[in-house]
Amino acid sequence: MGSSATLAPTQSTSQTRPTSRTLVNERRPTKVQVTTREPTMARSGRNADPLSAGSDNLKSRPRNVESRATRGDSRAAELPPPAPWEPAASLLPHTSAPLASRVSIPPVASSAPQALQPRLLAELSLNAQEAAIIEDLLFVFMGFEGQYIRFAKGYNPYEERDRLSGPQWRILSGLDPSLLDLTQSMLRMASHYTALETFVDVQSREEFGAVNHALCASIRRYLQEYLVMVVQLETQFLNDKNFTLQQLNVHILPSSHLMAQMYGLALELLKRNALLDDDTDESSDSSDDDFDHIIEQLRDGGDLVPGNMTGKKICKGGVVLGLITKRLESLSGDPSARVLLTTLLRDASRPYMAMLNEWLHHGSINDPHSEFLIKEQKSIRRDRLEQDYTDEYWERRYTIRDHDVPPQLEAVKDKVLLAGKYLNVVRECGGVDVSRKMQDVPTSFDDSRFLENVSNAYAHANGSLMQLLLTTHELPARLRSLKHYFFLDPSDYFNYFLELGTSELRKPVKVVNTGKLQSLLDLVLRQPGSIVCLDKFKEDVKVEMNEITLLKSLQRVVNITGIEQGEALQLTSNQPLEGDKNATGFTSLQLDYTVPFPVSLVISRKTIWRYQALFRYLLSLRYLETQLSVTWYTHASGTAWTHRSSNRMLEIWKRRVWTLRARMLVFVQQLLYFCTAEVIEPNWQKLMNTLRDIENNCAGVTTQDGTSTPRASSSKKPHTVDGLMQEHVDFLDTCLKECMLTNSKLLRIHSKLMQTCSIFATYTNWLSRELEKSDPDLTGNTKPGNMTDDQWRQFLVIRGERKQQQPTSKDGDTNMGGENDKTPETRMNELFEVIRKWESNFSRHLQILLDALNHYAATETVVLLSLCARLSTANQGTEYAGLRSEEDGGHHGGGS
Repeated sequence: MGSSATLAPTQSTSQTRPTSRTLVNERRPTKVQVTTREPTMARSGRNADPLSAGSDNLKSRPRNVESRATRGDSRAAELPPPAPWEPAASLLPHTSAPLASRVSIPPVASSAPQALQPRLLAELSLNAQEAAIIEDLLFVFMGFEGQYIRFAKGYNPYEERDRLSGPQWRILSGLDPSLLDLTQSMLRMASHYTALETFVDVQSREEFGAVNHALCASIRRYLQEYLVMVVQLETQFLNDKNFTLQQLNVHILPSSHLMAQMYGLALELLKRNALLDDDTDESSDSSDDDFDHIIEQLRDGGDLVPGNMTGKKICKGGVVLGLITKRLESLSGDPSARVLLTTLLRDASRPYMAMLNEWLHHGSINDPHSEFLIKEQKSIRRDRLEQDYTDEYWERRYTIRDHDVPPQLEAVKDKVLLAGKYLNVVRECGGVDVSRKMQDVPTSFDDSRFLENVSNAYAHANGSLMQLLLTTHELPARLRSLKHYFFLDPSDYFNYFLELGTSELRKPVKVVNTGKLQSLLDLVLRQPGSIVCLDKFKEDVKVEMNEITLLKSLQRVVNITGIEQGEALQLTSNQPLEGDKNATGFTSLQLDYTVPFPVSLVISRKTIWRYQALFRYLLSLRYLETQLSVTWYTHASGTAWTHRSSNRMLEIWKRRVWTLRARMLVFVQQLLYFCTAEVIEPNWQKLMNTLRDIENNCAGVTTQDGTSTPRASSSKKPHTVDGLMQEHVDFLDTCLKECMLTNSKLLRIHSKLMQTCSIFATYTNWLSRELEKSDPDLTGNTKPGNMTDDQWRQFLVIRGERKQQQPTSKDGDTNMGGENDKTPETRMNELFEVIRKWESNFSRHLQILLDALNHYAATETVVLLSLCARLSTANQGTEYAGLRSEEDGGHHGGGS
């Protein structure tokens, strides 16, 4: 559409009318022409005789039909010379708007002097009125006022909102009713053109994004064709004396329909952008995006002046494409509207498709206007992965703008997100050539290969990252390494480490030398003959101390949202966890594991936390088993325990101690076996089977373009990197759940049982001393008859050492009734009371645990039924199991 024939009407300079061809050539200045005083000339459609004011010659055109054609009027000679009225066009000061919108707006016709006003329509004949109205309409179609058709009084062409809505027109009084209705119906197209021209100028501003820019460029091409049509109508009007208003209406009907459709679309976009009033004002869904954009702008050193602040409700990107698509669906029955909207959608989607292809095939985002469906958080960087306990880098660095997704991508938006994320990781590892140009990719939404392009890009990205993880960075070997260290499989190296570090681990946690323990661990891991000495990742294992008890940290996770949510792993600063004041190296020891990128996406800090929780739990069981084993050794080798006393009640008491120790040891060993052999190992095998299946799947047929075509998988769902990450997390969560670490009730009961066992093992030496004091055969200096000389000498040595250490002892003799002035009967009664309390406490809590296990096995975790069956043997014969025997000392446990 050319820019010709856009000047305001000119004035008449003679009574004779020039030829049509000469007139057309004279009236073709460009739109940006700057004039200070316009020469006036009359406009004639054909060669005709001069026309008087009241002439009714057939189809002749009036001489004085324009607002400035009054010089030849006989009445003008009688008027005084008018004041000079010299409107001038100029360029506005520089703005961010396109060049075409910087031309000043001409003055309205109502501001012209009275001397330049046209003759009244009532004074013209019907044919003269028709000619004048046709000529006015040609100007009005281009957005300018005519002599008799002018802007309505409520319209201000200097107000952008008025121009966006489109002007309302008024026709001067006196027009014949037969022409009035037809003229008014054609004025709607003129309003639409003015509104669309302003819409294109406004929406072409930078902040509206590339999609709006492309849409405006497409609309501008239609407007250019529209102006060409106006020029053609003008030519026909000038050369055809039979050209009527009805013919003009017929010629503009197709263009009027297209302009109405474009105006409707523009109106909807303007309302969404809050540039026009909308009765159904919607809240903005992009407030978070705007906030993030402001923060990023501040970090980049940008200013927050109003010129840089985009509107809160800017409609751009996928929303624009969605509006066009929705309108296309609703008007699909209109052939011309369908063709128009299809063209607009195709043109508007080209920059969006360019961003989509860049994301799908290079893993990068080129989105300066924040209109793409994938949002990038540049503040979340890869170097923070070591402190990322919520997988923030993977979950929040790239997210979907749910409210800005085009309908065409709604069904595959997750694939689009993952494809780009996968390629982004591969690109950061140097696996994507970003300089390679994309070839033979769809460039618009109506391309038949559009969805195929997304699917192929997703498959290629998934295969590339999977190959990078499984082969280049050896993910299966990494996972096996984690199993060795955190699940104590095998545990020979760790037993050796605990043996070497016992003296250090017994200290309070605040004085433990972590560097010394790290050196001991490095020494053990390099011990020849051990399986872990061949592990290439042993350098990544680190020793650290955690002052927060395992019970507190697990209870906090469970009480907030549950460990499956992941968010609970993020500890807030306003709710700190207090460390255990009595914590030792044994209770606070935990391992850490350094994982390089991109394996850290699968073995993230969130999963490392789970490994550490399982490790600390298994370590607590192993340490408690060691304590009870030491107790067993004391009972089996100590002279006071192995000597058969002449006091029968004392022998009964010893057997009750042996039985309780044996029950505790059975409890701990069965629990440890259940967690390792029946929980961790089966679930580990499932994870390894999935990994092998994925490896076989990735080793499929490689196509010519380098992509891998997966083989048919035996599993129901396809193997993806996100699926692999979820499988890994599910494996750990299942282990935590089946090991009873995610249930607050089971945690409390289990903690009380472990505490009871630990206290019992801790007070073994006190029990030994009380036993010596209570045994009449060992209180004197005479050797008992049933004891050998070597045993007696050994006992005397031990008793002498204890007497020397007794003044500085901290084992709590005074609290447990260790005064020397007690009678044998009182001492014996106190011993029986102590063992009764321990038995009652252990048996009662064990039975509560069994009842809870039965309940949860029936409602949640069926695997707990096996543990319930194993632990029930430790509570048989007690009052809580209903099988209490009459004599408690029926079994000798000294050698059990």
